[in-house]
Amino acid sequence: MPILRLEMHPGRTLDQKRAFVREVTRVASETLTCPLESVDVVITEVPREEWAKAGKLISDK
Repeated sequence: MPILRLEMHPGRTLDQKRAFVREVTRVASETLTCPLESVDVVITEVPREEWAKAGKLISDK
């Protein structure tokens, strides 16, 4: 059973998340040749002040 863990900044609507997990699940199922029902997706929202890139907090940009 594939478990896909997705991290993103907060701010997406529930409809955007629904569409995203639907497509991610579909592609994973097709690529890994497994049933849709076996694909789990976990979304973790990470605030900008807790995310850094290239040695700088994203919130400082």
